[in-house]
Amino acid sequence: MKPIQVGLWGFGKTGRLVANEFLNDKRFDLSWVVRKSTADHHKYASRLLGQECDTGEIISIEDIGPSFFREHPVDVLVDFSGSRGVHAYQRAAEEGISIVSAISQYEKEDLDLLESLSQKTPVLYSPNITLGINVLLIAAQILQKIAPHADIEVVEEHFKNKPETSGTAKKIAKLLQLDDEHVNSIRVGGIVGRHEIIFGMPNQTIRLSHESISRASFGQGAIFAANFLLKQPPGLYSMEGVIADMFRDNIPVY
Repeated sequence: MKPIQVGLWGFGKTGRLVANEFLNDKRFDLSWVVRKSTADHHKYASRLLGQECDTGEIISIEDIGPSFFREHPVDVLVDFSGSRGVHAYQRAAEEGISIVSAISQYEKEDLDLLESLSQKTPVLYSPNITLGINVLLIAAQILQKIAPHADIEVVEEHFKNKPETSGTAKKIAKLLQLDDEHVNSIRVGGIVGRHEIIFGMPNQTIRLSHESISRASFGQGAIFAANFLLKQPPGLYSMEGVIADMFRDNIPVY
């Protein structure tokens, strides 16, 4: 079977780990990597990541012209850059390239543009694209319906220098209709990211938790999303929605 051709937008701390996950998956071929700076221009992501092959040519965003996507076709574009990145790949949608966006926070005009591209091609947007966190989101909502009177607290733990409250924790609280006072933050060294939802009931507690051991988990989420999108018509999708459908389709019957 022919490998799925992937283009990656962004080659920062997380982008590098995402690139490495695609390079290590034989179902995919990392065709190119676009980055904002001109550093390592025309080198290969594979070489920079310690692999003995020439895959994933590094291209500066300054060299992205109107015909780039026609001359460098891929099946799916994966975006781990920044909010404004979507403005540089509008033509990808016109070429029918599926788009996976894992940008943590968009400005309204940037999000509006991304949504407009979904009218032309399949677009999956999830600020936290890890598989585990999206399973956690759906499981928590189901449990809240089962035990609507439970006390609920959200605990988020991250590395020591993370200043703000986790966006994922805020999303969990919003989905469960909790005030911010129910979100508890812990900052200590040695933690990449951990979220726990505690349901307190008389004589028992239920704890749902997810921990990221490495940012490489974002790469695994992007791989899952890319595989899903290639079978879909144009439209706007989310990891949460995909996982919810899978829950719905796989409820055990006894």
